[in-house]
Amino acid sequence: MKYISTRTKNSEKQNSAYVIKRGLAPDGGLYVPEEIPALTQGDIESLAKMTYPERAEYILSLFLDDYTREELKNAAEGAYSTEKFGGVAAPISKVADKYFLELWHGPTSAFKDMALQIMPRLLSLSLGKTGEEKDAYILVATSGDTGKAALEGYCDIDRVKIKVFYPVDGVSNIQKKQMASQKGSNVDVVSIKGNFDDAQSGVKKIFADESAKEMLAENGYFFSSANSINWGRLAPQIVYYVSAYCDLLAEGELNYGDLLDITVPTGNFGNILAAYIAKKMGLPLGKLVCASNCNDILTDFINTGVYDKRREFFTTVSPSMDILISSNLERLLYFTAGAEKTKECMDKLASEGIYNLDSHVMDEIRKDFAGYACSEEETKATIYEFFKKYGYLCDTHTAVAANAALKFEKESQNKMLVVSTASPYKFAPAVLSALGEEVPSDDFDALEKLNAVTKVAIPENLANLRSAEVRFTKVINPDEMINTL
Repeated sequence: MKYISTRTKNSEKQNSAYVIKRGLAPDGGLYVPEEIPALTQGDIESLAKMTYPERAEYILSLFLDDYTREELKNAAEGAYSTEKFGGVAAPISKVADKYFLELWHGPTSAFKDMALQIMPRLLSLSLGKTGEEKDAYILVATSGDTGKAALEGYCDIDRVKIKVFYPVDGVSNIQKKQMASQKGSNVDVVSIKGNFDDAQSGVKKIFADESAKEMLAENGYFFSSANSINWGRLAPQIVYYVSAYCDLLAEGELNYGDLLDITVPTGNFGNILAAYIAKKMGLPLGKLVCASNCNDILTDFINTGVYDKRREFFTTVSPSMDILISSNLERLLYFTAGAEKTKECMDKLASEGIYNLDSHVMDEIRKDFAGYACSEEETKATIYEFFKKYGYLCDTHTAVAANAALKFEKESQNKMLVVSTASPYKFAPAVLSALGEEVPSDDFDALEKLNAVTKVAIPENLANLRSAEVRFTKVINPDEMINTL
């Protein structure tokens, strides 16, 4: 399996260890597989009898064929152990007539753990496979959950240093404390005055800065990325969509060939793109519903064919989706419109802040995707409704997806899987408010009150967070990011 850039036709082909080590392609594009491997009915029925780590080993072997099966087996077993995930890595809860895929049972209570527990193992292996003598210096821009999950995944990993940038007012206080108290000798955390897009743009600028690369090389490092622009982040996300279908098959909720619609709360477009790739592999999926909050640039794009970031930016109760530049959409452009059009669109986005796609390309995209946006009021009402009606407590991002699923259901007779991306306790004040409760001024008091009101258990990593020691307090302007290296 070889990988090519989204921005150059006939670009140089690379193997998976190289692209996981590198992150971005030399032309600024993202790496994509040259072809998408197939999953047959027999494959899926066999996978239905396997454990989650076994499924991960098999599916990743199709994409990462320069890793041995033994290497992938060890990586998957270490990443998705019972100790890390408290049982099954990606359990499904049936709520009324919908299925909720809970991806937040890992060490940081967010779906990012699903990829960021295994990705460091893949990167570490890639250094040996590619004969790399320098160590990896990982830069991460985060809107909340990625930062902590990356810090946790890469903490004290050999030959890796990691630095995380987050918007100082763009993450929850719980997320802030999770990152600021991170343990490990190879980690650093810096907050910026700005929003997530400022952080992400700053990281991309550093990656493209030749003097920064030279300075790092002189000190024995090279740049890499833990964001979902890196294929090593995206590939493990494909696994849980295949796994969810297999679980529903094994439990008799689906017969093979029944189409399953999936609704994904969407910001950077990586999570829903992984579902798209699973569908292209042959997994029987129906519509992929892209759920946006008030920052509804993706919903607008799916419905109009115009991607226009020249709009008001909203800070919402679902901050991990407060994004106006959805990096992984570039991969979908490549799959549907080709490298030349992708480069043209990315250049226009950088220079003018807008691009549009031809109607025939959008027709192809709409065969697989639908887009719905959810207001702040609808988000809160959905949390309230699902808890009061069904006793099911969801966080703000999952509520956006559940709301979109409710809006979409009249369009389809298929069963619906709603992707649940974070524990409700990561956003306790907003969830308490949605339930009509008075919200304590202290976020940790809010955690305890939410537990008292709902009787839903607090994840252990969050229950112990109040007393964690703060290590990182630096706040800078975005243009100072490069000076922190």
